Amino acid sequence: MDRRLIYSFLFIAGCSGANTNTPPPTESPPQAPPGELLGPEAFARMPSEEARSKALFLEAAKVLTHPRCVNCHPHDDQPRQRERAELHSPPVVRGPDNHGVPALQCGSCHQDKNLAHSRVPGAPDWHLAPIEMAWLGRTPAAICAQIKDPKRNGGKTLAEIAKHTAHDPLVAWGWNPGADREPAPGSQAVFGALVAAWIDTGAICPEEEARR
Repeated sequence: MDRRLIYSFLFIAGCSGANTNTPPPTESPPQAPPGELLGPEAFARMPSEEARSKALFLEAAKVLTHPRCVNCHPHDDQPRQRERAELHSPPVVRGPDNHGVPALQCGSCHQDKNLAHSRVPGAPDWHLAPIEMAWLGRTPAAICAQIKDPKRNGGKTLAEIAKHTAHDPLVAWGWNPGADREPAPGSQAVFGALVAAWIDTGAICPEEEARR
């Protein structure tokens, strides 16, 4: 064989392997730093849409299981507060429409914004989530199944769930809780994008034992 032809072949072979920096597909979801959220693009290399959907929900579940969310999603008639789900002080109850009872309505103390001097948190339409939407003490898998069930998600479609998570002002409070409260991880924009991407990939729930 002509020596020039051999050199040409070796050169082409070498060039074909030169672009080796592209990461291979992986089924292992990445990990975000503490207090942060990975956006949907971080899961793009997962070749299985089912695995990607589950991983997207588990990332979003870092918000759903955070005290800023679960404190207003209790499984009983009493809201929680602080980082360890302490019972609300002073004692208050859910009431017939999740806004408290006549003498102790949520809006009597909680205004449409945080009150810095009194340290009372606030956002528009402050209230408890309906009891069928309880998240306190629930696993990501259980919350996922509930979110997909119109009988337990306030009668919302998945499209309405996506809009709610991305734009609702009361949800937004989780990232601006005031005082020394720990905010939910990431941002509402990233959280909403994760929920939307989870829906777009089939809204598949993670296994019960799955954790992030």
